[in-house]
Amino acid sequence: MSSTTQTSTSAVITTLVANLVFFGIFVTCFLLLRLKFKRIYSPKSSFDLVPEDKKPEPLPADPFRWIYILLTKPHTFIIQHCGLDGYLFLRYLLVLASCFIFGMLMYMVLLPVNAAHGAGHQGFDMLSISNVKYKGRYYAHVFVGWAFYGGIVFVIYRELFFYNSLRTAAISSPKNASKVSARTVLFQSVPNPLLDEKQFYKLFNGVKRIYVARTSRKLESSVRRREALCMKLEAAENKLLKTAMKAKLKADKKGTPIEGTDINSYVPENKRPRHKSGGFFSKKVDTINYCLEEIPKVDAQVKELQKTYRSSKVKNSIFVEFEDQYTAQLAYQAATYHTPLRMGPATTNVAPEEVYWPNMRMYWWEQIFRRFTSISFITALVIFWAIPVAFVGVISNITYLTNKLPWLRWILNLPDQLLGLVTGLLPTILLAILMALLPIFIRHMAKVAGAVSLQQIELFTQNAYFGFLIINSFLVVTIASSATSVVTQIIDKPSSAMSLLATNLPKSSNFYISYVTLQGLSISSASLFQVVGLFLYYILGALLDSTVRKKWARFSGLGAPGWGTTFPVYTNIACIVFAYSVISPLILAFATVAFLLVYIAFAYNLAYVNIEAPETYGLHYPRALFQTFTGIYLGQVCMLGIFAVGKGWGPIVLQAIGIGMTVFAHINLNQAFDHLIHVVPLDCMKPLDGVSNTASFKGRSEYQEKVLSKRRRHNQLHKELQKDEEKNLEVKDGLAEEDVFADANEHSIVPLIADRDFKSTTHHNFLVRFFRPDIYMNYRSAKSLLPATYNVEAEMVPNKHAYDMPSVTAQKPTLWIPRDPMGLSTVQVEEISKVVDVTDENAGFNEKGKIVYLGKPPF
Repeated sequence: MSSTTQTSTSAVITTLVANLVFFGIFVTCFLLLRLKFKRIYSPKSSFDLVPEDKKPEPLPADPFRWIYILLTKPHTFIIQHCGLDGYLFLRYLLVLASCFIFGMLMYMVLLPVNAAHGAGHQGFDMLSISNVKYKGRYYAHVFVGWAFYGGIVFVIYRELFFYNSLRTAAISSPKNASKVSARTVLFQSVPNPLLDEKQFYKLFNGVKRIYVARTSRKLESSVRRREALCMKLEAAENKLLKTAMKAKLKADKKGTPIEGTDINSYVPENKRPRHKSGGFFSKKVDTINYCLEEIPKVDAQVKELQKTYRSSKVKNSIFVEFEDQYTAQLAYQAATYHTPLRMGPATTNVAPEEVYWPNMRMYWWEQIFRRFTSISFITALVIFWAIPVAFVGVISNITYLTNKLPWLRWILNLPDQLLGLVTGLLPTILLAILMALLPIFIRHMAKVAGAVSLQQIELFTQNAYFGFLIINSFLVVTIASSATSVVTQIIDKPSSAMSLLATNLPKSSNFYISYVTLQGLSISSASLFQVVGLFLYYILGALLDSTVRKKWARFSGLGAPGWGTTFPVYTNIACIVFAYSVISPLILAFATVAFLLVYIAFAYNLAYVNIEAPETYGLHYPRALFQTFTGIYLGQVCMLGIFAVGKGWGPIVLQAIGIGMTVFAHINLNQAFDHLIHVVPLDCMKPLDGVSNTASFKGRSEYQEKVLSKRRRHNQLHKELQKDEEKNLEVKDGLAEEDVFADANEHSIVPLIADRDFKSTTHHNFLVRFFRPDIYMNYRSAKSLLPATYNVEAEMVPNKHAYDMPSVTAQKPTLWIPRDPMGLSTVQVEEISKVVDVTDENAGFNEKGKIVYLGKPPF
């Protein structure tokens, strides 16, 4: 047993050394290349690729000072440049790291209890609960677990409170409240009588515009074909001019220059772009001539279908745009129809470009069936995926199998370093690869399940991917790893299987120490090094990008994080760490370092490399916090099993009480926050004086004012109403003088009802601030964290087709071709412009005859 224990410890140490080597290489490469390859490492601050308010100040060139500057950036900077979702993800990493540091206080109690006069284990196993020999010592684990897990539950409550305050402050701010997405509600499964704009107006007050979702497959198909033909024409023109330019350079080099602007002088007929228009067995045709003939035909068909779009078949979904956010929220939170499963689910805060249009047609029964189908497929995948994942767990403890499988004993003859790589580094890399293959499938299942927006796709993915990870990368690996470590003893004495598994469960923590080390050192440094970004931009771009448009898209297209797959990875690791924190507390030290390094990597990339993903206003954060309860439950249940095997009846009872307390807290937190974090509270939208206009509440609409004015002229109580109006104005003026204040960003705003609490939100005592989130993390406190731009209303261009399908207003794209010194592109522009708009501005050729962009697209 001692040899295998030493092997397990050696695997962890070898993995640590190997990851440190990778960490050093990746970080060194990043520091050397950061200033040279700014498109990869600082595109947001170095180029005009993002709006001015999203462009951060460049970090210093010093190889290490930038870390200090980055870590000391204020909350407003992070929210401004990383977005609310990015800020809350970084906060999640910091909160978890703080919890791990808090957990290391357990070392003072648990390490001596586990190590002194134990069962004789060596290496890291000596510091885990498996080395405890006397069951009376389990009381230490129970009470320490109470304190640690209880503290984590309070932190979750504290963060939920903070998130609710921050979200309501952000979503009701002038920046967001003025957006059309904040004023629009999507209703699905709308009954047939209400699939009519005129009828729907009767249901709500404050309706500004109604969009009935309609389907026209012929229109969508025609728009796609027109787009494809235009892009084919553009590609052919780029290829033609590039061929001509090469011919020009080649002729100049030979001393026989070609003159004139006739393209045929540079490119013979047999060298012009050609393709097969009718399938594999058809003859090739001239691409340019073919497209110039087909585009007008398809364009005419598209325009005709767009004119008759209103007569297309209606879907059973309606977008309702309201006058303001307040009336939209009243409709969103109301019970709108008397029949079950109708007029729902309702969705709001979805921008037009974030709508997933194929799911606008689903009926209520189809929603249920498709959701059940997608969950069934994911469940089946979880079950079948357990086979390769279990194999990875077996590899991590393969040395334990050598007693019963003699043909594996050659493994023990390997050098310690190589054996450590096989049992430590190899399985962690294999597990990471296996887990990376799932996101594409899960996102597709989200669409099958009926997600109606990009945000819903990511939220569904977060739930499904976390469930997959916690089962396959934790439960299956843990059981397989633990079973492998005692398989020979189980074969000798099958009746002792449960006892042996519970006793050896802590030993599988060595594998997860290696896994956490991989994430903290190699993954964080690799994300800084951006090896994938370098490959995609400089290698794949050179091979695949043959037109000006593709080259510009490669340059200007910045990646966005996929929160549906990013959050679950670290939530899963947090659950693993919490599950083993009392059983094998050494994992906390490794996890602390790992999460701090991951924080630095993500803070840099989110602020200087990535653009924001579709905004969910941080909804991934509370979901991750609730999912973190899984780690607490697993840790408590595993401890209960260990106590049961050790027959420590007192600790068993106390541990059962601890589990009951966790369940009680979980249920109550869910009841308290589940509804609140999905709506905008009314007191965060209405003014404190009750009559002023706010970003969310516009009072009476113009139509209402006209109706009321007409009635007043014919009403005998006109004078009394005038007196009431005068009183209201007096109240408004008096309250405005007292309550209108300038916030931390010096933007004067109308105070809301939620601003009524004027208690001080500053206190120098950390413990007071920590234990009183109701005061120091309230709405006003969270409001002060928002950047100044949140107090400026967004510029909205009126669009009466905002929530119609994109094909309804789709126009022919403008083609972009490179300008050549011979004037050929000018001739091509004149000819092609008769059919489709085309330009050769801001594009040309370099001295080698390669196509280059010289600026932004001029359209």
